[in-house]
Amino acid sequence: MKKKILITWPLPEAVMARARASYDVIAHGDDPRITIDEMLETAKSVDAILLTLNEKCRKDVIDRMPENIKCLSTFSIGFDHIDLDACKARGIKVGNAPHGVTVATAEIAMLLLLGSARRAGEGEAMIRQRKWPGWQPLQLVGQRLDGKKLGIYGFGKIGQALAKRARGFDMDIHYYDIYRQSPEKEKELGATYHMTLDSLLSVSQFFSINAPSTPETRYFFNKSVIEKLPHGAVVVNTARGDLVNDEDMIAALKSGRLGYAGLDVFAGEPKIHDGYYDLPNTFLFPHLGSAAIEARNQMGYEALDNIDAFFAGKDMPAKLA
Repeated sequence: MKKKILITWPLPEAVMARARASYDVIAHGDDPRITIDEMLETAKSVDAILLTLNEKCRKDVIDRMPENIKCLSTFSIGFDHIDLDACKARGIKVGNAPHGVTVATAEIAMLLLLGSARRAGEGEAMIRQRKWPGWQPLQLVGQRLDGKKLGIYGFGKIGQALAKRARGFDMDIHYYDIYRQSPEKEKELGATYHMTLDSLLSVSQFFSINAPSTPETRYFFNKSVIEKLPHGAVVVNTARGDLVNDEDMIAALKSGRLGYAGLDVFAGEPKIHDGYYDLPNTFLFPHLGSAAIEARNQMGYEALDNIDAFFAGKDMPAKLA
């Protein structure tokens, strides 16, 4: 008899087909706006849950989780929406999907760098609003990427994938991370390591945020950090929105202290700070980092791998708790 699992949001067809081949699947259907109460009620009749970053499983939610649930697998690399300590206390195993997002998110970071440098959002708006007066010598003049120093804060898989792509545009790669890469890896990526974040900030004409959301990194990008960047620096964020202090970012963009911001993630999304909407020097995406079919399929497979391993009595390949 097949185990029964809940999948909280519709996932790509290939992922759903694999899930149904192995399990009795309860899927939330075409309307994905599942509530926490609905999830917890359905959880009473299943053996595991494949959830997403939209289901905020804080301690109060984990404490209400039915006793029969001992496996959660999230369709995301991030796990800040799940209280891992509360899961450990309840004996609930947790896994994530850490690999599928790498290339797709690095591509979006590269697109944000290019779009910010070349003022792509302003150009498209001019066309769509039927306000283009024709070619002019000084119209929407931006800057090239080659020879510019790119500072990458967080040099894990995505940060390294971005470095590889940015090198193709002849950017000068610099990074800071609590874990330094080997000399061989630094040579391969042409990356210069900085002992401190302040050192990295001081040279970063372009600055990419690729760190996870943790108590230490949350809202780190504030006025004092901005002041350490070169004047007119370009900032891109494909990590998590809550790494940025929106008030400080917006003030710096308005004053010209920051030249441009390319943002794919926002604190409180989908509701974002009203100050971003009318800023011309922003290039804004609706959390598209992993929105490539290859990435979403792999994320689903990784999430299912965790569930497969749990039911087989093995450690999850991407175990968090």
